[in-house]
Formats: sequence, C-alpha cells, structure tokens
Amino acid sequence: MAPPMTAAHFLEALKDEGVAVVQVGDWKVHNRNHVGGWGPVHGVMIHHTVTSGSARTVDICRRGYAGLPGPLCHGVIAKSGTVHLVGYGRANHAGSGDDDVLRAVKSETALPVANEANTDGNRHFYGFECENLGDGRDPWPAAQLLAIERVSAAICRHHGWTQRSVIGHLEWQPGKVDPRGFTMGGMRERIKRRLAPSPSTHTVRPGETLSSIGALLDVRWPEIARANGLKTPYRIYPGLVLKIPKK
Repeated sequence: MAPPMTAAHFLEALKDEGVAVVQVGDWKVHNRNHVGGWGPVHGVMIHHTVTSGSARTVDICRRGYAGLPGPLCHGVIAKSGTVHLVGYGRANHAGSGDDDVLRAVKSETALPVANEANTDGNRHFYGFECENLGDGRDPWPAAQLLAIERVSAAICRHHGWTQRSVIGHLEWQPGKVDPRGFTMGGMRERIKRRLAPSPSTHTVRPGETLSSIGALLDVRWPEIARANGLKTPYRIYPGLVLKIPKK
C-alpha cells in the first residue's frame, strides 16, 4: 500500500532528479478527487497527447475537453523536456484497464497482455502526457525522452519501486497505442540504469575530462569538481581518484 506523495514532495522529487519544472496555476489542488479516490498508488503511466504545440497541449491537459474534464494528467512533458505540472490528485488519464496488469505492476512481475477494462486506473497511477502526434513519425527529441526517464525514476525512487512499476497506456487499456514512437521496454531499461546506485568514486583514465566523466556517469561535471574541491582550470590526470556525488 503506497499513499500518494504530497504535492510538495512530488515537486521536490522531480527537481531532485534534475527535471525542469513549470508550475501551472493551481496545479497542487486541481484534481478530480470529488468523483473518486486517488490512492493507493502503484505505478507511473506514460501517454502521448496526439497534439502539437506545447502551450496548446498544456492548456488541453489542464482544462480537458467536452466529455472529459481536466486535469488529464499530473504533468505534461513537452518536446523541450520541460515538465508542466497541471494537476495533482485524481486525474482523467488512465481510464479502466486490466486487473491482471495492475497485479503485475504491484508485484513488479512481467506484464500480461491487456485484454480487459475492469479496473480504475485513475485511482492507482501517476500519469504523464507527452507532447507527440502519436503517428509514429513525429519525433521524440532526446530531451523529452530524458525527461520521461527522469520523472519516472523520481517517483520510483521515492516509493522504492523498480522500473517495472512504469507502464505505457497501451499496456494498461485494451485498444490503446500510446506511447507510440518508442518502446516501453526500452524506456524501462533507461529507468533501471538511472535507479542503479552511482559509483562513489571514479579513477581517471587517459584522455578523460571532467565533462566526459560526467557524461559517462550521468552526473553534472561542475558537481564533480565541487565534490573534489577542484578549481579552474580543473586539472585532472590519469590515476586520480575522484569522489562522485549522488545523482
């Protein structure tokens, strides 16, 4: 049983993971809690929007549309990689899905093929809508994919979940195809790597720079410099053992 994070802890978790966040209006109290419960939460669900233009996409996901009132997710992941927080609480994003899938997410085991829509997903999942036309041709920029990885890892890290707690809408509800354009299996591998413990030290190899070491370990190189008390011009040499800060 995992109660949802508070809105403040949710925001803090995203920022700690390096997510670029924009807070939209009254997002912390904008929800559909009056029509049903939110929680216990068991995972993160990723969608695509079938829209273009970040401003328009954010507005639609915040307000909703005829027959489906907003918020339609908790965060909108723009192509730039910026995450716009539009609601917090119950959101109209997941709809009904397969109870066998929910059991697999809770136990973090292999997902079955969704073939029923008998369980309320809006209650049990954090949801992120990603700006994309969903036609298989609209590109997924690297910054956007990295943001999906980061928001998913941030929530998993807080709750102590593994990458298996992150699913796509197509894995939840029969007939859905989103997200289209990348595989959820590949995204889960990225999340798994991000959740893996960071090495506490790194021994400099010939040809390496602080920048290349930072890229290798997914840590900002100025943070490595600060952790080791290095000053400009940041001279390092093969054999030097660097302390690596946590991501």
